[in-house]
Amino acid sequence: MAIAVYPGSFDPVTLGHMDIIERTANMMDHVIIGVLKNNSKSPLFSVEERVNMLKSVTAHLPNVEIQSFDGLLVDFTHQNHANVIVRGLRAITDFEFELQLAQTNRVIAPDIDTIFLTTNLKYSYLSSSIVKEIAGYQGEIKEFLHPEIVKRVREKMQEKMAQAN
Repeated sequence: MAIAVYPGSFDPVTLGHMDIIERTANMMDHVIIGVLKNNSKSPLFSVEERVNMLKSVTAHLPNVEIQSFDGLLVDFTHQNHANVIVRGLRAITDFEFELQLAQTNRVIAPDIDTIFLTTNLKYSYLSSSIVKEIAGYQGEIKEFLHPEIVKRVREKMQEKMAQAN
């Protein structure tokens, strides 16, 4: 059984992420989306909120599972009996960093392979950070996110603005 882990912060999950998730689900028997608990960042959404959003937008994919994790990615991958890590690439600038991580992971865990999927060209510029910045200025974000996620981002931004006042 081919089991893959697709890790990320998914803050929020974009259509670019969904492109990689759906394509991975078509290639693998089982896909585990690993939502990273990263204490060095200040995410817009809690880990639980990100997990729930991903569960909602991937409900149509029966072989996709959502989990949160912290610690080393290779440890999470081993814990889930996976042997593949999937990473999405938007541009050549992503590749240099991702290759470095993949090679490091390969030294730590030689039994785990990393595969890179280039995102659909229409999402090649897209990142969660860009979406959050646009949303922070009340810009239109519906071209970048699933409709349910658009609603949640707008609600969260309104909460942040209310707290700031």
